[in-house]
Amino acid sequence: MGLAIVDLIDGRTILRNADREFPTASSIKIAILLELYHQDQEARAGAQAKAKLDDVYDFDPKELVEFSQIMSGLTPGVTRVTNRDLAQFMVAVSDNTAANILIDRVGKDNVNAMLRGLGLTKTMLRRKMMDFAAARRGEENVSTPQEMTRLLEAIYKSKLLNKELNQQLIKQLSTLKESYIPHDLPAGVQVANKPGNLQNVRTDSGIVFVKDHPFAMSVMTSNARDERAAERAISEIALEAYRYFEMRSKGSQ
Repeated sequence: MGLAIVDLIDGRTILRNADREFPTASSIKIAILLELYHQDQEARAGAQAKAKLDDVYDFDPKELVEFSQIMSGLTPGVTRVTNRDLAQFMVAVSDNTAANILIDRVGKDNVNAMLRGLGLTKTMLRRKMMDFAAARRGEENVSTPQEMTRLLEAIYKSKLLNKELNQQLIKQLSTLKESYIPHDLPAGVQVANKPGNLQNVRTDSGIVFVKDHPFAMSVMTSNARDERAAERAISEIALEAYRYFEMRSKGSQ
């Protein structure tokens, strides 16, 4: 297990195996989401051949892959959705078909170039969702806990997007979803996160909005013999971190 927790106000960190590479599972979708918003911003500024949030996609059932709760229920030949809709499906229920369509639309190389531009050299989108043949070839989507928190810090501090688009992205990433970080937190606490799971892999990375002391955290596991125990561990770490930052927040009032 590796973890990184970063105070988004003063930069203090808690790190454990934070530079170790782990499979990201669906947590890599944070990077796909950010690149979509980044390209929309560039398109608004006049750049050509960029994906826009309002671009329309005509549903094609040939593109369906497993674990696509929303896309698998759409009507072929009738349903049209926007990239913004696809992003919502990808974030809210981790729809893999939606994620793969967005990878095609923004470009895998562009996602990785954006990550390099943020100084994230160990975070890589190498394959589409459910492409296990690529995974067997060693083309796994990977990151480190520290780089995932740096990605979240870039989002929180609006390093890539203008204020309007950044707020939209954070709102979308804060969609209530089944995940590990917010599981044990008090109701009403805003969490902008994206969990991930594969066989023996559990991850979750997100921003927890504690008043006056928001923090970013990432917990990543691999080779987990007990997947439920890994999930509980992420939730327990998140709760302890929340209590710590809430205490600091009250102490500064």
